[in-house]
Amino acid sequence: MAGIHARPASIMVQKASLFKSKIQLRAKGKAVDAKSILMTMAMGLVKGTEVTFVADGPDAQEAVTELKNLVDSKFGEW
Repeated sequence: MAGIHARPASIMVQKASLFKSKIQLRAKGKAVDAKSILMTMAMGLVKGTEVTFVADGPDAQEAVTELKNLVDSKFGEW
């Protein structure tokens, strides 16, 4: 697999977009807007890549927790 494909990227972006906070997805020395599907897919993430979510705003903690849970669930695919 060349990177995170459309379905999990879409699910992650949809989840991130539910929050008011600014959310970054960080991996491999890069940081992108977690609400952007193009930027998320361009990260070239593969299974096993360690990712970090960083959020700033009124619902930041909830956003990070929800996104972590989504990744930990392997998007129901892997």
